[in-house]
Amino acid sequence: MAYAPYSGFRVGAALLTVDNSIFTGCNVENSCYSLTICAERNAVFKAVAEGQTRFKALAIASDSKEFLPPCGACRQVLSEFAPRMTIILSNAAGQTRSMSLSKLLPKPANLKHLRKRSAR
Repeated sequence: MAYAPYSGFRVGAALLTVDNSIFTGCNVENSCYSLTICAERNAVFKAVAEGQTRFKALAIASDSKEFLPPCGACRQVLSEFAPRMTIILSNAAGQTRSMSLSKLLPKPANLKHLRKRSAR
């Protein structure tokens, strides 16, 4: 269901929560590219809007020959909720590869430590 009239680059994502609910997302492009949303963040934001914030895994599929991991922005958003979640990548040939988010983003930005310092 991706909307990619400019790049032709179509990506879909399926996010698995700890209670085994699945939230899907697709990339949605815009003429102003900074307003484009990736499939991964689209799925996360849908889940959060429905009250789900605990995730186990994310599957990402594209029509590329390559395995396409989440971009940096998506990695950061995912790490906010599940820094050790499993990422499953699928390419156009139907091959898959799995890895942990912590391997893709070993040191995410984390403002939670600021609350602890300011409480002192």
